[in-house]
Amino acid sequence: MTDLPRTDAPHVGPAAEPGADTHFGYRTVPLAEKQGLVDDVFHKVARRYDIMNDLMSGGLHRLWKDALVSKVRPPKGERSFRLLDLAGGTGDVAFRVVRAGGVGTQAVVADINSDMLEVGRARAAKAGLDGRVEFVEANAEALPFPDAHFDAVTIAFGIRNVPRIDVALRQMCRVLKPGGRALVLEFSRVDVPMLDKIYEAYSFRVIPELGRRVAGDAEPYRYLVESIRRFPAPEAFARMMRDAGFGHVTHTSMTGNVVALHSGYRI
Repeated sequence: MTDLPRTDAPHVGPAAEPGADTHFGYRTVPLAEKQGLVDDVFHKVARRYDIMNDLMSGGLHRLWKDALVSKVRPPKGERSFRLLDLAGGTGDVAFRVVRAGGVGTQAVVADINSDMLEVGRARAAKAGLDGRVEFVEANAEALPFPDAHFDAVTIAFGIRNVPRIDVALRQMCRVLKPGGRALVLEFSRVDVPMLDKIYEAYSFRVIPELGRRVAGDAEPYRYLVESIRRFPAPEAFARMMRDAGFGHVTHTSMTGNVVALHSGYRI
């Protein structure tokens, strides 16, 4: 993958505004501290991250990610196609895309968390995909890639953990080629009567307990559940994508609006 950009050190994002606050789950924290708190969560869960995804979603995350890959539509054959998968440290989405495409399809996985990337590199080597998937430690708010470099950018269940989502969206738009597509898979707000109550109880009672039993710590999963509740509704997130420069912005709800797949093009 010699045609793909490399970095040998973490890319530090722009400094947070002095005195600015944001949310970390249900807590209000200084903006400058959120990234460190999020990093700590994923250092703790990295080794059990993929197993927990299966347990927490009952395997549904696989179907949701398949829907994302079908929208990426990597080409068959030798035609060059570059994917950037953000916050995808363990490589799950990137592996799916390169397997769906031809030999010309390559992917860069960018993640700020070194432990997640370590898991991803090991998985890529084991699957024989380390020649087509590269792992780069990078901050979504300050991507170390040239303008107009990628054919598609994806981020699955990661955008809500970025301290400044608007900054990350502008970076995603910047590194896309004109006409390139960004796809954001993220949890949403369940609006089906009765399912919403069941989902609420499951999220706050069962998921942290699963985390305690399987990963040895409930608190990271309590944060992840709370972060879902703080994420903007689909219509509000669509406005954020448009404000970042994306056109033809749409979203598709899945599984009773448990998740939404957001799409936008660099125009």
